Amino acid sequence: MTTSTGANVTPIRPATREDLPAIERLLTDAGLPTAGVAEILKTDPESFFVAEVDGTEKQIVAVGGMEVCCDDALLRSVAVDPDWKSHGVGRELVRRIVNPAESRGIRALYLLTMTAEHYFPRFGFERTDRSDVPKDITETAEFKSACPASATAMVKRLT
Repeated sequence: MTTSTGANVTPIRPATREDLPAIERLLTDAGLPTAGVAEILKTDPESFFVAEVDGTEKQIVAVGGMEVCCDDALLRSVAVDPDWKSHGVGRELVRRIVNPAESRGIRALYLLTMTAEHYFPRFGFERTDRSDVPKDITETAEFKSACPASATAMVKRLT
């Protein structure tokens, strides 16, 4: 993937603990919660992915992850630097999260969104009532406090 300036994005890779400051910056800039991200990177690093600009200095330009809760997971923290939107980076991140979720035996991916309810149906997500979300998911920090009750809940059932 390249921008109009010719910068290249390296292949999406699993995130590391060293990526945490850049991840938190992207999430904060996108108005997304950072609660729990450090813990996920520590305990389940295969659940977060980043995309970097490959140039004179590497810069993380997108992040996405999931929080595994027993047999289900919460898709969270998908953020793309504004200069890299509409370049397919977000789409590739979501795919990189969904595919491993399926291979790990996750039954369903849930998410909360305030702004992207029209974006996620292309990946098979559909609106769901918060009361239908499993308890393990509703007990996450994102569900309990980071996202307001007005956020749209969505689900993608996996095979």
